[in-house]
Amino acid sequence: MTIRKNFNFKVENAKYLEQRAKEEAKTQTQLLEELLEKDHREKLKAKKLEALEELKGSLSGKIGDVDLKQIRIERAIHRAK
Repeated sequence: MTIRKNFNFKVENAKYLEQRAKEEAKTQTQLLEELLEKDHREKLKAKKLEALEELKGSLSGKIGDVDLKQIRIERAIHRAK
């Protein structure tokens, strides 16, 4: 499904869009859709990378400033006493 939209461009941007569409043998609509889709994919990728960075230390057994391994060691020592 497609939706018709009207946009206002600066003259130089409209000329560039027209020229680039001709160079790539595409319609202006196709060119704009591809550019928007590419931008959207890049933003999603950046968000996923950001989320991955936040999880980076969580697989090591650390939660914030708490080290689970250290807690287990301390419990074992306490039980041994």
